[in-house]
Amino acid sequence: MTEPIYLTSLDDARLDCFTRLTDVQLRSLKEQESGIYLAESEKVIARAIAAGHRVLSVLTPESAMAAVRELLARQAGELEPQLFVGSTEQLAELTGFQLHRGPIATVARPEPTQPAEILSSSSRVVVLDGLVDHTNVGAAFRAAAALGADAVLLSDDCADPLYRRAVRVSMGAVFQLPWARLPDWRLAGPLLREHGFTQIGFALREGCVEFSRFLADPLPAKTAFLFGSEGHGLSRKAQGAADTLVKISMDHGIDSLNVASSIAVALWGVRHAAASGAADHEKGH
Repeated sequence: MTEPIYLTSLDDARLDCFTRLTDVQLRSLKEQESGIYLAESEKVIARAIAAGHRVLSVLTPESAMAAVRELLARQAGELEPQLFVGSTEQLAELTGFQLHRGPIATVARPEPTQPAEILSSSSRVVVLDGLVDHTNVGAAFRAAAALGADAVLLSDDCADPLYRRAVRVSMGAVFQLPWARLPDWRLAGPLLREHGFTQIGFALREGCVEFSRFLADPLPAKTAFLFGSEGHGLSRKAQGAADTLVKISMDHGIDSLNVASSIAVALWGVRHAAASGAADHEKGH
């Protein structure tokens, strides 16, 4: 079992990965260049380990040390992670904030997955187009995982799903669903079509089919649901790639939903339509 390293100095070079966490841009650049990401809380670290990601080091308050040691014991491999233990005051001084969620782990980024690999083994995927907010990306993953998506695909300009805030908001769902980045839409649309996917884009424009009407017909065997950012919605290129554009009806003058809410509505609607169709089929027999 991993032996703890008690902090005696905050100048230890081995702690560099945990410093200046409040500087969003610096953290984003540093994580990508060093090939690591940060996972916060016991639950999220556990999901990272369960997904086969390799924890390199953990910074934890002493109150969570025993639980963290048990988590690290589940990790396969010969290289033992470093476990840094400090007081609440030491950790706050080091990171710049109180560690309310407990431990933080540095984790080696896995090798990128190719979209073709995901598409060949999926039948229902969520495609995120142009989401630049890490919170929205994390929430989108959580909704997709909770409501039955097989995978998530991201346009090349989407925010990083392994950024600290995205990982935290997703509650580790970014480890549970396979994901990959798509090429430019000139190639992405044909790629999805080549793998048999009907592309359904969610948009707010004239001519969109009401989503409830879309669900009244039998669903395609393989479906990709395309969602855009809250600010600009689905891009023109993504709309051009879509086989059908749909919209979610809303009341009280509300003209748009948070992307995670839209994903939840869409996937729940698909699940409900499939269940209703199966029930009607059984009644007919």
